[in-house]
Amino acid sequence: MPQEKPLLRFGVIADPQYADEEPWLELDRYYRNSVAKLQEAIAVLNNEDLSFVVTLGDLIDRDWESYDAVLSVYEGLRHESFLLPGNHDFFLSPERLDDVHARLGMPAPWHDFSRGGLRFVAIDGNEVSLFSTPGGHPRHTLAQQRLEALQAAGAINAREWNGGIGEEQFAWLQDTLARADAAGEKVVVMGHYPLYPANEHNLWDHERLTQLFARSGNVLAYLNGHNHAGNLGRDGTTWYINFKGMVDTETENTFAVVEIFPDRMEIIGHGREESRTLFF
Repeated sequence: MPQEKPLLRFGVIADPQYADEEPWLELDRYYRNSVAKLQEAIAVLNNEDLSFVVTLGDLIDRDWESYDAVLSVYEGLRHESFLLPGNHDFFLSPERLDDVHARLGMPAPWHDFSRGGLRFVAIDGNEVSLFSTPGGHPRHTLAQQRLEALQAAGAINAREWNGGIGEEQFAWLQDTLARADAAGEKVVVMGHYPLYPANEHNLWDHERLTQLFARSGNVLAYLNGHNHAGNLGRDGTTWYINFKGMVDTETENTFAVVEIFPDRMEIIGHGREESRTLFF
């Protein structure tokens, strides 16, 4: 029997969160050690046959200068690289906030692309947040209003270190899923913030997105970071996979290779990341 070939394979990294700072021992975060962990992960991924490698946000913990050290490591990656921003990627001086997406080499804050006959969609959950725009900005004001409404409702994810998406981005996402459906494409959505199951780290508008995915019926999986402990859930026909944070622990790494087959997704975990078989 010939071995079954996947539709495609790609690498996943989440939350390196590098900074030239002392460890935060209470949270088990070793900021400086992420450079060595990234180098190790990239060396492993370079030996794999992959379509691309995606990093699901929080490349840095803080400070614009931190990008130099972490992005120079990515120069050694032989695969195409997609970098998504997380909340910490905006822990910068206000005049640098508008430069983040360009520094990460992104074509736009939210965008989509096709690989292996699948549609990949990158969303930006930092759009409406307290950190991606300075005080007084309309999106900052909207973020304050959203957070206050969630706090009043007693939502567990009413946290200032979470964010949400605006109406324009939601309309774009809805349209992108509809176009993929019309083309007969299955979809993998990627973002920084978890959507499911309920968790204090979830995107502010997580239910709006999970309901959209359920209506669309063609979203195989949503991939994210942000909750460094990792998580897994399934709602409707969509798997929700929260990859563990690389910055955690002094020496143990975490990253993954994902293989997508017509009937399932295989996650090959490295270090603390678990290996899983998830059937569609």
